[in-house]
Amino acid sequence: MCSVVASLREGSNLQSPGTGSNVAARAFPRVVGPLHGEVRVPGSKSVSNRALVCAALANGPCAVSGLAEGDDTARMVAGLATLGAEIDVAGTTARVGSAIERSGSRAITLDAGLAGTTSRFLTAVAALCEYETTVTGAEALLRRPMGELHRLLREMGVVVTSQNDGRLPVTVSRGTSNPTGERVLEARGDVSSQFVSAVMMIAPLSGGIRLRLSGPVVSAGYLDMTADVMHAFGASVRVRRESSGTTVWVDAGDYRATTFVVDADWSSSSYPFAAIGLVGGEVLVPHLRTSSSQPEVAFAGVLERMGCTVQADESGVRVSRDPDRRLCGVDVDMAEISDLVPTLAVLGACAEGTTRIRGVGFIRAKESDRLGDLASELRKCGVDVSVADDGLDVRGGSLQAASIEPHHDHRLAMSLALLGMCRDGIEVRDPDVVSKSWPSFWTSMQSGLGIG
Repeated sequence: MCSVVASLREGSNLQSPGTGSNVAARAFPRVVGPLHGEVRVPGSKSVSNRALVCAALANGPCAVSGLAEGDDTARMVAGLATLGAEIDVAGTTARVGSAIERSGSRAITLDAGLAGTTSRFLTAVAALCEYETTVTGAEALLRRPMGELHRLLREMGVVVTSQNDGRLPVTVSRGTSNPTGERVLEARGDVSSQFVSAVMMIAPLSGGIRLRLSGPVVSAGYLDMTADVMHAFGASVRVRRESSGTTVWVDAGDYRATTFVVDADWSSSSYPFAAIGLVGGEVLVPHLRTSSSQPEVAFAGVLERMGCTVQADESGVRVSRDPDRRLCGVDVDMAEISDLVPTLAVLGACAEGTTRIRGVGFIRAKESDRLGDLASELRKCGVDVSVADDGLDVRGGSLQAASIEPHHDHRLAMSLALLGMCRDGIEVRDPDVVSKSWPSFWTSMQSGLGIG
């Protein structure tokens, strides 16, 4: 069995699971006048997790640089190392010296904490191994649905034992049989794209797949992201869209040794961009690309519709808004950029008119109920908001002081915290929940924008 090295060295930006300052509540101070600055954001969490999986399945040494900060990435590194990959992390670069150990008779447990994507990807990776692996997590993660992933894995020949009706904990193994031949799978387009991405990434080592998704595909851009990362590691994968559905082909083969650079994260960038939308001014986010495969790049167009100016060059992306130019409500289908629903809702709370968010009924099963919980916390701040089956209507107006509960959701914490720049007395409880994706969120925002 290969040796396991999973060192989160001193000075690394990848925060080990469970760390934090345990501050009861935090707030951004109210801002008078426009902001100007530069905010460095982490690498893309979505790209980081995909690149780490491909690197840990590759047939030679790999390096992945620009990794996302936070618990999700640390959990992924720890999980892959427990599966036998030799991973050494220094700063935001992971060097993967050898792949996971797929043979053997041991039994192991992987704890994904609150990391939904990590838990789903690790379940699929563990399904390549002879030995039994149990994937579990924190209480909130145990409530999230995983059944469709388990079904797809079973159809690929994996032994899957779910202890909680299609949820975690789950135990998986391929047993002693070696997968051969392309599997033909079918699924509805409205299942989580994470399930499909998880199956796509293990497919080269499982004999290949042809997966037919019927109807409109939720978060289809993430399938393109997965394909792009797989291509970078030498996999043969194609995604074809037609009016009747989407077909994904992945050929049998190996991942090759690769040096991979992760883009700056558009989801994290939404918070400094939204700060400028709320109070005016200009901010640069370095190393951000409008040509990125991240679906959230579409948020640039939403900001422009609301009254901001977006400019991109070799240094990164700048967002500005003249304080004398009004911030306007918008009507947006956010099915492809659903992680940014809380960010847009906060902008809508301070915009003129109504902001209608559509196409995101499925985000009720994220880290929190990102419709109901988000609406509840906005109402505490005096915002007029109503919940629809597939989204929210947010009507801009005056704010009031409030203590906000993020419901264990990093995106609720980071977005709702921005309201403190517009009204005294707004604070976020459990502020360390941001460590899931951006542990330095509070200090990076305040120092980069010159507030506090």
